[in-house]
Formats: sequence, structure tokens, C-alpha cells
Amino acid sequence: MLTADGHIVTLRPVRDTDAAALTDLYLNATEQSLHLRFFSLGTSQIADEVARLTRRAATDHHAVLAQDRGCVIGVASYERLDDPTTAEFAVLVADAWHGRGVGTLLLEQLAADARRRGIEELIGDVLVGNTMMLRVAAGVAASIKHDSGTAVVRVPTALSDHAIAAQDARERLAEEHSLRPLLAPHSVAVVGAGRSPGGIGHEVLRNIATHGFTGRVYAVNPHAAEVAGCLSAPTVSALPETVDLVVVAVPAPAVASVLHDAGACGVRAAVILTAGFSETGNEALQRELLGIARGYGMRLVGPNCLGVLNSDPSIRMAATFASDLPSGEGGLAVATQSGAVGIAVLDHAHRAGLGVSTFVSLGNKADISGNDLLSYWFDDPATRAVALYLESFGNPRKFARVARAVARRKPVLAVKGGRSVGGQRAGASHTAAAASPVVAVDSLFAQAGVIRVDGLGELLDTARMLVDQPLPAGDRVGIVGNAGGLNVLAADAAEAAGLTVPDISPIDLGAGATPAALGRAIRELASVGGLDAVVAIFGATRSNDPPEAVAQIAAATDDFPDLPVAAVLVGLPEPPAFLGKRRAPVYPLPEQAMRALGHAAGYAAWQQRPLGQRPNLSNVDTERARSALKDAGDGWLPWPVASEVLAAYGIPVLPSTVVNGLDQAVAAATRAGYPVVLKAADPNLVHKTELRAVRLGLTDAGAVAEAYTAIAAALKQENPQVLVQPMRSGGVEMVAGVVHDPLFGSLVMTGLGGIHTDLLGDRAFQLLPVTDVDASAMWRRLRGAKLLTGYRAASTSDTAALEDVLLRLGRLAEDFPQIAELDLNPLLVFPHGAVAVDIKLRIAAIGTEPDPTARALRS
Repeated sequence: MLTADGHIVTLRPVRDTDAAALTDLYLNATEQSLHLRFFSLGTSQIADEVARLTRRAATDHHAVLAQDRGCVIGVASYERLDDPTTAEFAVLVADAWHGRGVGTLLLEQLAADARRRGIEELIGDVLVGNTMMLRVAAGVAASIKHDSGTAVVRVPTALSDHAIAAQDARERLAEEHSLRPLLAPHSVAVVGAGRSPGGIGHEVLRNIATHGFTGRVYAVNPHAAEVAGCLSAPTVSALPETVDLVVVAVPAPAVASVLHDAGACGVRAAVILTAGFSETGNEALQRELLGIARGYGMRLVGPNCLGVLNSDPSIRMAATFASDLPSGEGGLAVATQSGAVGIAVLDHAHRAGLGVSTFVSLGNKADISGNDLLSYWFDDPATRAVALYLESFGNPRKFARVARAVARRKPVLAVKGGRSVGGQRAGASHTAAAASPVVAVDSLFAQAGVIRVDGLGELLDTARMLVDQPLPAGDRVGIVGNAGGLNVLAADAAEAAGLTVPDISPIDLGAGATPAALGRAIRELASVGGLDAVVAIFGATRSNDPPEAVAQIAAATDDFPDLPVAAVLVGLPEPPAFLGKRRAPVYPLPEQAMRALGHAAGYAAWQQRPLGQRPNLSNVDTERARSALKDAGDGWLPWPVASEVLAAYGIPVLPSTVVNGLDQAVAAATRAGYPVVLKAADPNLVHKTELRAVRLGLTDAGAVAEAYTAIAAALKQENPQVLVQPMRSGGVEMVAGVVHDPLFGSLVMTGLGGIHTDLLGDRAFQLLPVTDVDASAMWRRLRGAKLLTGYRAASTSDTAALEDVLLRLGRLAEDFPQIAELDLNPLLVFPHGAVAVDIKLRIAAIGTEPDPTARALRS
């Protein structure tokens, strides 16, 4: 984990073998620290305290310690009280580590363990003079009640939105400090820099030296005193100073030795360019590198990466062997898992005049990930937009939260590689069948405000719009130009991109329009109220003075700095990358300009949308649901158990009776009141309608008997279990459900239900947590949303009731992640209320999954 100043420390449970180290921790504490801990002076309590901390693990107590390079620097513990939902906690941090966030890390870890054991609150008595501990407790959203010379501190273990936000803010600050030696070093050494040009190490060294690095740069080569004009030493430890960053370009078997040497002399960061690790199946060697780095408190980029770049004028570091580097500073930060993709991005950015603030090639992501970099870029003033190329997620649930925080400040664009690879789940519910990995990624990006683009070209086109232009206030775009056909295509592309072209455009000036006329038309169109962006299109010919036309477009667009503008220039042998002082981006085709504008408008709308909140839901009885699931076991649950779980969360379900024979079916139907429905009750059956195991509109006992006999024949069973329900008609047939993904967590789904579920595939998914804004947006995203709002004089449906069901499903999924699949299909939504008519619910054991709130580094 990272301390507040970016130092790496290790947190782990206390073991019985830690007695000596813990004794030293207490004996080395000042009298003041011991007094604040024990409320008395002296060392007589230390032996008993160490014995308490090193007891055998049990559910009523727990202790966790913090280590720096094997040395214990802090310890925290709790003891469960008479009220089993509470526990008393205590914390001690070595005096030399006060004020660096170690106590906060220990308390966070302690609370997380207590939460897993059913403890809802940690309680501690703290002396009023212990201001440092009081600040630590307040930082993790504790309540503090003062009483004469002491204060009672209560730390809820449940993570509220406020507590998570505070924790995220601490983590961002820690990441900034931790990554500074990597991205803003004062000194760099390239290990493996050969004397001959062409080698990776040599070329990286030359890039650093010639790109204008403002710090000191060294080579590490045992066979040379100087490489490419830079001082060289045989080892990192033999350099004249301890450098901040080492760039490693030696063969894979030698990398571990280099890291040991660098770590031992205090190097804080390393970029490992060398390949031959996990990408070739050598996981053990990569794990060894990470273990070395953790032992010395180093951060790693790579291995198998292209390097890093920072164009800040005060740094100007190009620690990469890429050949085409962006010239000058810029506003786009880039992270990519693929070195080849990184080369393409840098090359196109260079040719398009797009400035790159920071570039990081992540490689195998042994340590530093996209989440870490997003935290760093959150407050980076040089970064106005972030571009990501991702092939995998280590912790997608945490990514969603971190990316959303960044996207509230600046755009985040992403290309997700491997989109076409995947497949349908093996589940037997409609929700699970529809929730492919692509759907999960799309849902994640949509919730986080990440602009998902389909390729590198679209990413760079959109980045050029977002980095240098203001955000559109809406979706209305005006089009003006001298090329009629291109104007028409631009209007078509605008609509496809989710934009609106008002009646005042497109304005076609004709091929013979003079440059001055083009400039006047742009100004007139931009001056008209009701436009949120303008696209100027110019087709060059021999008769229309292309250089002057381009100059007029640039001058006209400069007059409207608050309006997003793009230009489409065709027919020019070497068109500029941008126009005017405002750097209006130039595109070769109207489709590119409109896609970029569409993404910008969509992002602007998302940014203005409220985040929403998790509402307080009435009639939620978690213990009732837990009791229903206690003896259920894994697999598909029978109707009585499934309906009991839903009832515990206030989700309306049609009253139903499970019967085991014809006479019981008739009796149940009579009690329910005709007409009724009979359907097979076997929870393992899929598509019961296709099996002819559903019979509707049964109006008397004879019809029920006939239906039961037919279902028995269809299932080839003598006395099958059958569900008897009153017949409900009317309302809009919807589907709602939950599916759990071990990487992404649970997703809530809604869409058109009944037979339309698979036929039309009109669905919307949402990752947890589901807020009130999310629930409203889910059904509104459906193509068939108008069916709920009175389409063609139909009754308006109770969308508030639908949203309530979605919110309750989301809370149920949060509380019980073992719900692997849950389908309510159909969920009938009436003008007043909603009710689930059919239920499928499957339970599965949950394995080790990423913790979305964990501050832990990769291990």
C-alpha cells in the first residue's frame, strides 16, 4: 500500500512469530506515544499487549501490522465487545512514521476485516491530547464524542459514499507522490545502454539526451566510461548519485540483479523495456521482479514495454525507444498496454500536431496500471484529456470509480482491444445470456463517463476535438461549405453521431464561392443563436484559391473561441492539422469530424448529468433474505425460496402456489380465482413456453385439469410440480434481472420482456451501485422506451415502479453477490405498479474477486 507521501509499505495480519518485532516497536516508542496508547506511563503493559496481539487467529479479535522493508512500523487491532456487531480498536505507529498516513492505512485495513466478520462499528477511547489519532479517525468518516479528557471514537465499517470519496482522495495524493520519480524524475539512468547505435538501450539514452531532458542522465554499461555523450558507470550503485528512475534494457535473466542493485541504493522507480516475462509464459520471473520492487519500495512500469514520456517543459523526458515523438508540450495523456499501439499513437499524434503531455507504455502491467495513472492525471494541470488502450482489466470495479472521478474533470477516452473475442455465458437466464464481456465493458465505460471509441483513428480524431476545443453546450451543429455533396454527407454523419442539424443548415455556397464569402458565411452561421458547434467544409479546386480560403476559415473560426469548431478540407495536397490560434482541428472526411463532435457532445451531456444517489429503500429485510438462502445451496432455487428472497427486498411478485398433482392444481386454481395460469415449476427448465409447459387463460376446473395433463405429457412426468397463478393481463411486458461477473461484479438488466426478450435484444445493463439517476436512465436507453410512455395512445406505464424494482435488484445484488443469475420475465408494468410474473434465481459460491475499494498495490 502507499503512504500519504507515496512510500510503499506492506500490511498483513499479525503472526505469532512477530512477538519480538512488536516488542521492539513498543520499546522504541516515546513515553508520550506509550502514554497516548495505554493512558499511562512506563513499559509494564508491553508484554501483555504483545501477547494479546500474537494470539491465535479467531473471530473475536484481529491484529494487522505495517512493515517497511521487513521492519514493523505500526500495528492495529480490535477485540469484539459484548455486542457482537461492535469491537474495540487500538493503533500504534512508530514515531518516525507519524504524519505519513500509516495509521490511516492500518485503520482502513482493520475496518475492512471487521466488515467481513460482521462487525459494524469499531469503537476506541482516545485521549483528547492524541490529536494525530483523532485526525486519523476523522479521516475515515468516524464520529467523535468528547468526554472530559478522552474522546469516544466510533468508526463504521460500512463504507459510505463520503468515506469512499475521502479514501479515493487520499489514494490519489499517494499515487501522485509515488509516481513522481517515474514521470517527473530529476535524474535517470539507462541500464544496458550499448555504445553502438541501434540497440534499445542506446536509442533510449539518445532520446532522453536529445529531447531536452532537464535533469541528469547517465548510462550503465560495465564496458564504457561514456555512452552517447553521457557519463557511464558499471552498475547503478556506482553512479555518482542515487537516481530517481532507472530504465532497464538488459536481457531478461539479468533484470532481477539490476533491480536489486537499484533498489539497494534507493532508486524509487524503474521502467523495464525487456521482454521475455509473462507475455511468453514466464510468470515466475515476472513475479520475482515485482517481489524485488516491493521489497525496496520501487514502482515498476512494464516489463515488455516501450517506455515513458513527459513533455512538460520543466521535465522533457523521452525515456522510450519510439522514433516519432510529438513535438512540444500538449494536453493528451496516453496509456497503452501494447507497445505497437503506442508507436502508432505517437506517430499519428506527431503528424496531426496533437500534443502529448504524458505517455506510458504499460506492457505486462506487473505493477503500475491504468488505475494508478488515472489517479496521477486527476490533478495534473498539463493533462486536458486522457486516452487509454486497454486489453485487460485488473480491477474493473475500481477502474469504474477512478475513471468516473477523472471524467468529471477531464475527458477519458478508451479503446478496448479484443472486443470481438468472447462468447455467450453458459447461464440459463436471459440476463446472463445477454451479459457478454463486451456488454460488461460497455456498461462500465458508460457509467464511468469514459468515451468508448472503435479504433485508434477515432480515438485520435476525438482527442483532437477535446484537447483544444471547448465542450459543446448541446447537440446542434451547423454546417457550411462550398461542397454540396460533402455537406449532405456531413448532415447524415451528424445524425448517425447523435447530433442534430437545425433547419438553417447545411449552407451550400457552391464551388465558386470566394474565400471572403466563405469567411462571411462562417461568421454569420456562428453568430446565429441555437448552435452548439460549427463544421466548415472546403473542397479545393484550381479556381478557388485554397490558401486564402483556408486563411479565411481560420480567421473566421478564431472570432468564436467559445464555440466548438471543426474543419473538413479536401483536395489539398498537404492540409494543415489545425487552423488558427484556437487550433480548430482539420479532418479529411466529414464522418470523422462528426464522430468526434458527437463524442464531445455526449461527454458534455454526461458531465452535466447528476451522479445520483443510492436511495433509502423501505421494506428491505436483509436478515429475512439471508435466512431464506441459508440452506438453499448452489443452483436454481425453487419458487417458494426465490419469491421469499424477492419479498424480503420489497420486489412485488405475483402470488403463486406450487402443487404436485392434478387435484392440488384444481384446488389452488379455485382459491386463486379464475382465470389462472399453469406453468412447470422446475427451476432448471429454460424456455418453458417452447416446451409447451405454460398454459394461459384457464377459466374453469376442467381447463385446469386438461392443462395439467398436457404439461405432464410435455415434460414426460407423471405428477410434475406446477405453479398456479392468477391470470394477469395488460401492462407492458418487461424483463429485469441480475447477473454476477467475477471480474466486473453484478450487473442489473432491464429490457423488453416476454417473447421480445431474445427476439429484439432490447436491453440495458448497469454495474453496481445503481443510483436513482441510473435506474431512470436504464429504461430510457431502450429502443422500446416509448412503449412505457403512452405510445400511440396507449396508457402510460408506472415507470417509477419499474425504477423502484431496478433499485431493489441492485441493492439485493450488492448484499448477496452469490446471486449468480436472477430473471424476472415477464415483469409486468401497469399504469399503477409493477409485478414479477416469473422468477429464475441461481446461487453460486463466490471466489476471490477484486475489491473495488482496496488501496492495495499488485502483489
